[in-house]
Parts: sequence; structure tokens; C-alpha cells
Amino acid sequence: MTAYVVQRILSLIPVLIGVTLLVFLVMQLAPGDPAQIMLGAHATESDVNRLRVDLGLDQPWYVQYTRWLGGVISGDWGRSIQLKREVLPYLAGRFQNSGYLMLLAMALACTAGVPAGIISAIRQYSLGDRISMVLVLMGFSTPVFWLGIILQIVFGLLLGILPVSGIQSPGQSGTVDLLLHLILPALTLATAPMAIIARMTRSSMLEVIRQDYMRTARAKGLTERLVINRHGVRNALIPVVTVIGLQAGYLLGGDILVEIVFSYPGIGLAMVTGILARDFPLVQGAILMVAASYVVVNLITDLAYAFIDPRIHYGT
Repeated sequence: MTAYVVQRILSLIPVLIGVTLLVFLVMQLAPGDPAQIMLGAHATESDVNRLRVDLGLDQPWYVQYTRWLGGVISGDWGRSIQLKREVLPYLAGRFQNSGYLMLLAMALACTAGVPAGIISAIRQYSLGDRISMVLVLMGFSTPVFWLGIILQIVFGLLLGILPVSGIQSPGQSGTVDLLLHLILPALTLATAPMAIIARMTRSSMLEVIRQDYMRTARAKGLTERLVINRHGVRNALIPVVTVIGLQAGYLLGGDILVEIVFSYPGIGLAMVTGILARDFPLVQGAILMVAASYVVVNLITDLAYAFIDPRIHYGT
């Protein structure tokens, strides 16, 4: 398995380079001049040109990209054009905030989605199954920005029991305050993954409970609960784990709307800010960090297969 992990890690290098190169080219084609944005509309042309030279923006795109890539390899991700600070430590803090949000959202999605899917499969076509599938459809269809605003109005403005923005209250600190700020954005972010996980769990369980080995287990005299828990759930988890891994990777970079609605200082909000300001180092660093986390999550998902199903082996 060690050889497989090393091989996968090495294969990530060209993928990450390709992603950053594509994003860099798109940023070059985007309208607007970072130097002009920084100095404002009333800046003279000579001042704009002088700032472009200072920032290295007068160089060809391939020179800028090569210089940035060399800095990334050496641990220097550059300085943010807009924020005037080092990119790597700034994004590391933002990525940590997004990690908190993603972990809580995935915990909520798995805790509700997996049991709901199992129960729906066991009691197929029952009232509970139909209600569950209706809720799943609503989870698929509900826009996250709309749901986030509704939760802010109900729990923040009307009831006043939960904070509606930020990650920390003024003058407050600690885990409790952090969790209170995470509840509403995590619920909003968990809605779609919860629906997807529930649907996949139901489909996988329906396929498993019709297999011959399930009938054999029942014929041996095992209770239905033991048959489902020991033989059904474990064999149904492979596609469910795949979906969970994909959703976890997606949430790390796809929670931009949630972070905007809740003014949550995560990697997504930093990325949007960098794009609007044409902040090349900030956007490139954020994309690289999200892409790396996505492929790492996929690798962890692949390795989890071997623990769920002992028949799966990687390497020699």
C-alpha cells in the first residue's frame, strides 16, 4: 500500500501544475488591471505603470507564472497585491476556518443521511420512505444562499439564539463561541450532501438486501437486525464512501456562497475577494490549496475502501 500511496502523490504533481496554469491563464484574460484597481480610477498612467513594474506585472505571463511556481516550490507563495501580506500564512488561517465548517457539515450530513438511507431501504415504499425521499428532493432543490438567508432570519433575527455572521463574537473566544457561529452555515452547507448521501445509501442498500448471501444469513437463523448490520451495511458502504469523499472535497472549495452569505472568513471568501481585485498570488494560492486538499481527500477515500472491504488490495 505504501508504494500505491507514493505513486498517487507523485501523480498529483502534474495535476496541480495543470490546475494552477489554467487558472493563471484565465486570470490573465480577465478584464481589469490590478495596478489600476489598487491605485483607483484617478491614478495617473505613469503611477500605474510604475506600480506594474514594481509588482512584476509588466513581464510576460509565462515569466510571471514561472517565477510564482518557483516560489511555491521553495515555500514562498508571494505577497497579496491587495492585502500587502504573505499569502501562505493568510490562506492557512482561512483554510483552517473552512476546514472547521466542512468537518461539521459533513458530520451532520453523514449522521442524518446514512441512517435515513438505510431505514428507507429497509422499509421501502413505506410512509417514512416516501417522506424521506421528499425531503431528499427538497435538499437537492433548495439553493444554499436562500436557505442561509432563511436560517439567518429565523434563528438570528426572530429567535435571536444564534449568531448570523462571522466566526467570533466581539470580546468572545473559545470552542463554544466557535461552534455557535458554525451551526447555521454548517446546516446550510450540509443540506445538499445530506440528500445525496441519503439517496446513495438507499440505492446501495436496496441492491445489497436482495443478494443471495443476505438470504443465506437469514436462513441460518440470524435476526434481521444482525443481518442488516453485519452483512448489509458494510457491503453497501463502498459507493457511499465514494460519495462522501467527493462531497467532502467539493465542500472545501464549493462553499463560497455560504461563506458570502454568512460573512464567514474561509478560503472561499478569500478567493472571491482575490478574483475581484485581480490579486494573482492570492487566487493562485487559494486554488492550489483547494486542489491539493481535494486530491488528498480522494486518496483517503480510496484507502478507506481497503478497510471497509478486506478483498480490496493496493499494490503488492
